[in-house]
Amino acid sequence: MRVAAFRSLWLALLASNIGTWMQTVGAQWLLVEQSGTDTLVAVVQTASTLPIVLLALPSGALADTFDRRRLLIGVQAFLVAVGALLTVLTFAGHMPPTLLLTLTFALGAGQALTAPAWQAVIPELVPRPQLASASALGAISMNLARAVGPAVAGVLIARTGVGVVFALNTFSFVVFALVLWRWRPPAAGLGTAPERFTAAVRSGGRYVRHSPVVRRILLRAGLFLVPGSALWALLPLVASRRLGLGSGGYGVLLGAVGVGAVAGAVLLPQLRARWSLNRLLFLAGTAFALVLTVLALSRSEAVIVAALLPAGVAWVMVLSSVNAAMQLFLPNWVRARGLAVYQMVFAGAQAAGALVWGALSDVGGLVPAHLAAAVLMLAGVATLRWWPMRDTTGLNREPAVFWPEPHLETDPDSRDGPVLVTASYPVSAERAAAFVEAMEAVRRSRLRTGAVRWGLFQDGEHPDRFVEAYLVPSWDEHLRQHGGRLTGADRAVEERAQALADGPPQVSHLLSAR
Repeated sequence: MRVAAFRSLWLALLASNIGTWMQTVGAQWLLVEQSGTDTLVAVVQTASTLPIVLLALPSGALADTFDRRRLLIGVQAFLVAVGALLTVLTFAGHMPPTLLLTLTFALGAGQALTAPAWQAVIPELVPRPQLASASALGAISMNLARAVGPAVAGVLIARTGVGVVFALNTFSFVVFALVLWRWRPPAAGLGTAPERFTAAVRSGGRYVRHSPVVRRILLRAGLFLVPGSALWALLPLVASRRLGLGSGGYGVLLGAVGVGAVAGAVLLPQLRARWSLNRLLFLAGTAFALVLTVLALSRSEAVIVAALLPAGVAWVMVLSSVNAAMQLFLPNWVRARGLAVYQMVFAGAQAAGALVWGALSDVGGLVPAHLAAAVLMLAGVATLRWWPMRDTTGLNREPAVFWPEPHLETDPDSRDGPVLVTASYPVSAERAAAFVEAMEAVRRSRLRTGAVRWGLFQDGEHPDRFVEAYLVPSWDEHLRQHGGRLTGADRAVEERAQALADGPPQVSHLLSAR
């Protein structure tokens, strides 16, 4: 927080997050008053999170290829326009449920464009040793907003109406845009030219698809978020129907979750020092399942408020842990796109879950919906035995430029392709099996960093000769492998395989004859 630019932007983002939670509460409460349909109330969460599923990966590619500050300012201007329209129509009394959900979807689209760019900007604001602290402050911002926003929205709705809540959310976008306008990032050096948009989208998806660590993180997040979304989707119905509370009481319930989440963010470093990551996930998932059971069975406001406090702790324990794992594992060149895919899972799990739990509540009532979510949460916790989080603390994620520069007699254009790269390894018979096994990790490295196909072949005439061949879409994509996509962990993988060979590989670059 001593970094002035980070402090200003963090405070502005906190105001925006508070406004977003106020907007969510206002939209849900407006639908509670206008309709008696559980599904429609729950769909507010779906409408606000579904755009992230649809736009997160393109947003990450935009954040990696365009000026992030200008992108963020443009998105805030769009959000101001949507928020102003929502506010004016609400004050005028012309806000039917369909239009409310449409404008909520538009606001969600703006948030989908904001999140990857903001997370990619953080390394420009603080030194790398402070990135973990900056990430923790981001979690505190989200959960402090969850504690403050609903409570403020509940008071304002009770005294002034929903329109004021929407107006304050719009003003928060203005504040964030003004702070971004005043910020002047340091001039960029003459580094590698940005990737083309479509190529950037493809390479981001390819990295996630061929990274077992990232896939496991996404799986653990999804197994928690789908049942966990029942709390957020059905809590307004618990407040209004089960407890007979008004908007102020609903704000208190959401505020209790937020207070627990802030407490969880403060306690998390101590808990991580005491327990392993998988044990944390086990305890948090079990606690959240118990909270869902209490929501299903209790009709006491005091008991439910008390139960929502550990729900907030469990929520932040799981999501801060998996988010930090993503932040620390992803290399710089694909960080925004990798985090965008995480946001897709985060939002998609909540959007799908909210729709399912709302529909189940419509059919069977609040009790079966909460109990079903609790059972599903416990089933997800049980899968930790077979699908635990992987420990990546020992992996070197710093960029490693260790391939020799290719020296060609021709001068290919950066868009020329595809390019077939071959590497011939001399391997003795007694080491052949170990070499083939070691090359499996090399295969994943090649596919993560640019290759679309990969193969390893043994020469029929010379059995002590193995040929690795992989296809890269373009010459530019292959040069990016040479120039910074590989990490220290990728280098270690290659060195382990090459140590089993009887000499250095002979590399050739085959260009398309057309």
